[in-house]
Amino acid sequence: MTEGREPFSSTIDQFLEKVHIWYAKNHDGFKDQYDAAVKHAQACPVSKDDPVYCDWRNQDIKFLCQFFSDWYAWQVHGSGVDNGLTYIEKFSWINYGDNKPGMRFVSKGPGRELIADFTHLQGLQMESPDSKETIKRWVKQLGPKRMDDYEIEDWENFNEFFIRRIKEGRRPIDAKDDRTVVVAPADCVINMIVDELGELTQIPVKNVTMNVGQLLDGSSYARHFIGGTAVSCILMPDSYHWYHTPVAGEVVEARDDIGGAYYGIRNFPALLDKGNVGYGYDYNDFLDFRRGYVIIKTLYVDPDGGPDGEGYVAQVPVGLNSIASVNFLDKFTGELPVPVDKGERIGNFMYGGSLNILLFEKGRFPAVQLLQGQRIGILEDPETTAKRFSHSPHTQPRSQRPLTP
Repeated sequence: MTEGREPFSSTIDQFLEKVHIWYAKNHDGFKDQYDAAVKHAQACPVSKDDPVYCDWRNQDIKFLCQFFSDWYAWQVHGSGVDNGLTYIEKFSWINYGDNKPGMRFVSKGPGRELIADFTHLQGLQMESPDSKETIKRWVKQLGPKRMDDYEIEDWENFNEFFIRRIKEGRRPIDAKDDRTVVVAPADCVINMIVDELGELTQIPVKNVTMNVGQLLDGSSYARHFIGGTAVSCILMPDSYHWYHTPVAGEVVEARDDIGGAYYGIRNFPALLDKGNVGYGYDYNDFLDFRRGYVIIKTLYVDPDGGPDGEGYVAQVPVGLNSIASVNFLDKFTGELPVPVDKGERIGNFMYGGSLNILLFEKGRFPAVQLLQGQRIGILEDPETTAKRFSHSPHTQPRSQRPLTP
């Protein structure tokens, strides 16, 4: 059910019929909402021969229906591969830039309800036996080297493949017994977001802002992160999609049911662009997305290795475009607190884009720091890079380049 209103569609034809009926009857202002979105749509900022080009300006309802129909067919019967973001990015142009009506269409009212319906339909599609053909295409594209990291199973559908598991020993936990060492929660691109977090006011740092109170949905633990640091860990769709604890301790609070928008990133390419995923992005976009969080109480250690009190680390998995839910293991949905080891699995995302935001107390996590010999990235084939990131970092205008690392 879409928030207690109408039942979700069970077929694409049923969904498209609903779109036509809602538009014809202006259901809850749906016609007005969509017309305003496309009226104020901005010119698509990529060339017409770009695979993600889509011009939403003044498009009628037939265009919207055809778009959803093509997207649905592409995922299973079309290519549906590369980085998995082609149609997500094409759809993002409807609310691109300063198109406030477009943002309302994808994140509020009947527009959001229909998008939730379509996302649910995508979920059904990815759990159907037909989606096994999509698995074959993804396995071929990932190639033997990347697939060798995973346990190979007889996956019944694409969603089972999407949350495929890493082979034992392929992601060893660094300094497992050293409480001062924080580890990556997932296979991800890491970015510092903010180093002076505010609880209620939005403090701009390097063009980004973060409202901790909203992000943690009013949790009483939010106060511990005032003045602290936030780090984004962005998972690409073709990556390993389980997320793990960054530190050891005990989970004292957890939620996986914070509802919210399914779409609504104002500048989706900027999140992926310039080979520097997430840098300079306004993370307030994600305060309204579907998400969960875990609060981990951990022990601090002083320079001599002795105890330095207790503190907290928050981990916020955020389901972005095409993510309908954030899934926690049963351990974190029952009675708390529960102990956790560093690197322990918490949960997973199904198909789509997603990220984890880590929150640290003031002064406890000043920077991302690596030791010599540790991995900082990989040298990729240029064709692969072009599919995963919209533009080369060298194409970034000088005026937009960060002045500090």
